[in-house]
Amino acid sequence: MTSLEKVIYTGKTRTYGGRNGSSRSDDGRLDIALSSPGTSGGGTNPEQLFAAGWSACFIGAMGLAAKERKIALPADTTVDAEVDLGTTDGAYFLRARLHVRLPGLAPEVAQALVDAAHRTCPYSKATRGNIDVAIELVEAKS
Repeated sequence: MTSLEKVIYTGKTRTYGGRNGSSRSDDGRLDIALSSPGTSGGGTNPEQLFAAGWSACFIGAMGLAAKERKIALPADTTVDAEVDLGTTDGAYFLRARLHVRLPGLAPEVAQALVDAAHRTCPYSKATRGNIDVAIELVEAKS
């Protein structure tokens, strides 16, 4: 396990009621209702939150990789994240897929950014070897 030399930020939330409750950050900027996946509840769920956090972080990591290579990350870069909640032998597990769009970049350049981001993104590091992950470059200039 890697120990931190310097803490840059600490996200703090308090959750009530689990998957059918609510969660609020200490600064009030996040205040959401939660509901179980596949139900008619009015809130989001942990899998959607994880997908949103990972995809945002992954775009940031691609931006750093682009900056190191002295190229611009396309303004219309997107990452569609899918996080599955499932079971195997009665135990719960996650599985994830990231579909990356880097329109306007040559495929080899785009793939280099994706690969660099997957090496450096903290979410990618946290999941590596722990859950099944697939990352696919679905759009780049041909």
